[in-house]
Amino acid sequence: MTKEHASPATETSHFIQKNSVAIRIWHWLTFLTILSLFITVLMASTALNPRKNIAEVQNALKEKGVIVSNEQAWAVSHMYDDKMWDFHKILGFALTFLFLSRFVIEATQPKKEKVNFRFRNALAAFRQPGQDKKELKHYLLVKGSYFAFYLLLLAMVGTGLVIAFGSDLGLSGPVRHSVKEAHGFFQYGFYTFFAVHLIGVVVAELGKAKGVISGMINGGK
Repeated sequence: MTKEHASPATETSHFIQKNSVAIRIWHWLTFLTILSLFITVLMASTALNPRKNIAEVQNALKEKGVIVSNEQAWAVSHMYDDKMWDFHKILGFALTFLFLSRFVIEATQPKKEKVNFRFRNALAAFRQPGQDKKELKHYLLVKGSYFAFYLLLLAMVGTGLVIAFGSDLGLSGPVRHSVKEAHGFFQYGFYTFFAVHLIGVVVAELGKAKGVISGMINGGK
């Protein structure tokens, strides 16, 4: 969910950029996928949390004249939670595909639109006298943070796949549990970056980099 390609040489802002069709499609598909993943986690942890719904299931059945134990009520409420996590898993596979496709897209981008080229170009400009050091420093910081994002994405995708196929791979219960704990830990950094990115884009759009959002829609300059 990133705007990886910003030209360091522009009269307005270094963040105003040209974005290929492939990058734009990837960006919005990734945005929707991550947003959907966040919603499934939120729903499964709150409204569909089995332990929080045991009493509601028991009360609903009691009104119909059926008395069930906590274990029986938990089995019913857990069924809907499982459905949500199944959907979460499907979204995880979609995110894995998007993660891998990003490398393919990058390899086919024109040289001047590649992430590494633009980052190095901005770094070279930063070292030259007479440049807007403040914005270039901000630009480099933001673009550098995207590398951290991709590392987090790799961690999320990798641990998610182990969770999905750990049993089939013959991994022991303790190992799968440790991977699941790591997956849960990485998600905090992952969703934090997602939120900070959204806020940063809005601030940029309302400030000096007006047009940064439309550039990810119509391709920019």
